[in-house]
Amino acid sequence: MTRALITGITGQDGLYLAELLLSKGYEVFGLMRGQNNPKAELLERIVPGVTVLKGDLTDLPSLVRALAVADPDEFYNLGAISFVAYSWENAHLTSEVTGTGVLNALEAVRLHGDATGRAVRFYQASSSEMFGKAQAVPQNENTLLWPRSPYGVAKVFGHYMTINYRESYGMHASSGVLFNHESPRRGPEFVTRKVTTAVARISLGLQEGLVLGNLDARRDWGFAGDYVEAMWLMLQQEVADDYVIATGHTHTVRALLDIAFAAVGIDDWSGRVSQDPKFLRPAEVDLLVGDASKAREKLGWAPRVGFEELVTMMVESDLAEQKALHGIS
Repeated sequence: MTRALITGITGQDGLYLAELLLSKGYEVFGLMRGQNNPKAELLERIVPGVTVLKGDLTDLPSLVRALAVADPDEFYNLGAISFVAYSWENAHLTSEVTGTGVLNALEAVRLHGDATGRAVRFYQASSSEMFGKAQAVPQNENTLLWPRSPYGVAKVFGHYMTINYRESYGMHASSGVLFNHESPRRGPEFVTRKVTTAVARISLGLQEGLVLGNLDARRDWGFAGDYVEAMWLMLQQEVADDYVIATGHTHTVRALLDIAFAAVGIDDWSGRVSQDPKFLRPAEVDLLVGDASKAREKLGWAPRVGFEELVTMMVESDLAEQKALHGIS
């Protein structure tokens, strides 16, 4: 039985990846930080087949211990402080977890391999935020990185450290440069989920309006369930490499609002949405749109869920959740 260890197991991607691996017959271990983690119940409910191990990306010895217990064939590093806006508020912590945490994970994997003689395949969750001030449109694996947030800078560090360990130690270490990917499991602080939750509440009379930042910001949005499959495919390749994972299409926040409100039968949302400068980024990224040609050709990967289907899925999920929370039939 193939064994996998996942950091960030309680996040959107961790949950979808755990489901995928369990469906393929893997034994799955998930790293969880702290005692009495409030997300432990969520993990047990969605993926009860996961064995939870205690550990922290900022604590190398804890990672070494987790690897000794799990003895995995594959290590998926999805753990990070992933909310871009927060990274300006706490750049130091973001750098420690999202940047240095990758180095700790790589070093733990290397040490485990040295101790056991078993090579562990490593996946690093890189990000389209690394492109930031985009130097080419669309962006591919060869596009110059120019991050525009502390989060993006930390991700660049982890990305290049992964390449360095691959080249220095011969590790099977791959990075997936994933563009924005969403789902009903997306955190409520992210703009897509902020919109779909608000739209659900507005349609049920639980909320009057929604306040956002830049409505003209464009993103390449895909479905997280599709994107975790690309992660798995990377670690099945004979040779490790880096891959851009994206849909190749961008949509504005306005388009997101159009689809979300239409899903609840509201055609004109202009009076329900306002803008506040406090939600604007100190440095906005330019046009981020990914060229996933390499992933299509080498991995045989392509997204299956379109943008309209994705947003509608999220609104319907939030509608059901809000109805259950408030006893609405």
